Amino acid sequence: MVEPVIDEPETVEVVEELEFEDATVLSPRDAELREQAADVVEPEPEPELEPEPEPEPEPAADEPLAEAPLEEDVTDDDTPAAEPATPSPSPTGFAASVAAWARRVAAASGRKRAPKPVAEPEEERELFPQGELEAQPAGVVLSVRGLTKSFDDKVAVAGVDLEVSTGAFYGIVGPNGAGKTTTLSMITGLLRPDAGSVVVNGSDVWTDTVQAKRMMGVLPDRLRLFDRLTGAQLLYYAGVLRGLDHAVVRARTADLARAFGLEESLGRLVSDYSAGMTKKIALAAAMIHSPRLLVLDEPFESVDPVSAATVTEILKKYVAAGGTVVLSSHSMDLVQRICDHVAVVVGGELLADGTMDEVRGGQTLEERFVELAGGRTTVEGLEWLHSFSD
Repeated sequence: MVEPVIDEPETVEVVEELEFEDATVLSPRDAELREQAADVVEPEPEPELEPEPEPEPEPAADEPLAEAPLEEDVTDDDTPAAEPATPSPSPTGFAASVAAWARRVAAASGRKRAPKPVAEPEEERELFPQGELEAQPAGVVLSVRGLTKSFDDKVAVAGVDLEVSTGAFYGIVGPNGAGKTTTLSMITGLLRPDAGSVVVNGSDVWTDTVQAKRMMGVLPDRLRLFDRLTGAQLLYYAGVLRGLDHAVVRARTADLARAFGLEESLGRLVSDYSAGMTKKIALAAAMIHSPRLLVLDEPFESVDPVSAATVTEILKKYVAAGGTVVLSSHSMDLVQRICDHVAVVVGGELLADGTMDEVRGGQTLEERFVELAGGRTTVEGLEWLHSFSD
């Protein structure tokens, strides 16, 4: 009688363990509760999921606003039914369809832009005729014809014509307000003329701007530099901007600093330079790419006599090697000493130009200039200045 009592609990324990371990074995009541819970949970997301695909056909309403072929391709790629027709292999066909749609849009936009005509404005063809390039004489590096500029009712430059030969040291002189800076600004492409043309070594400054400016080095009047750079950084920037190699820029920077006496100042900010040092570093930046033509507006202004002599020697060597210099200055004596050609501009008009001897006519340049500018004026009415207030 003891054995049956021992066997029954073992059998019960095994059954209970099997029912607990097997999660799929549920009582009828538990099964009913789970089914009821599933019935309650499943309908909840249905109202959220079903309305979302409905707005997808809305782009079809935009079809009348665009070209039919473009919109048909977009709707076909976006709908699931059209995916098998496209060669996109993977289930992630949405990204492929978007890429295909982008390609079609690019192709369609390219077809739309193709028929657009590209023509130059009539005004530019009249002001800067291309035929003048062929008329430039051989050996002329700068040709200026009919250059005109007005500011409101003030005529600053009235039909200036100049021809500067290769290897010339050309000076432009004139009183204040004569139009020298305006003329040089138009020659270098910094100011657009009202009429006329400027050709640099066969390239028109206003129709072939990049090529023409590549052959020029420019020192404008009242030049504003990146003065928060050091002198070395400014020269490096100017050289790299002109397309020079890094090693070439560094070598030329050292040469120019030595020539202009700026070796000890290259590490200082340009904003800390004096007026003369600023002029010299700007001139070095204009020369670093070894241009065919240097256009310098008042290069000796605020420069001490020693530095002016150094700059003059550098420019003479540059001209002797085949370069060309065009500069403006108020110093008649300086222009007479260093220039071999000169032009006198008064009131925006070119009164005389040619070799230095031709323009001077046996006089000094200052005497000839005063004569062309209208002579000296007699000052009257300042007798009070001869009596002193103390």
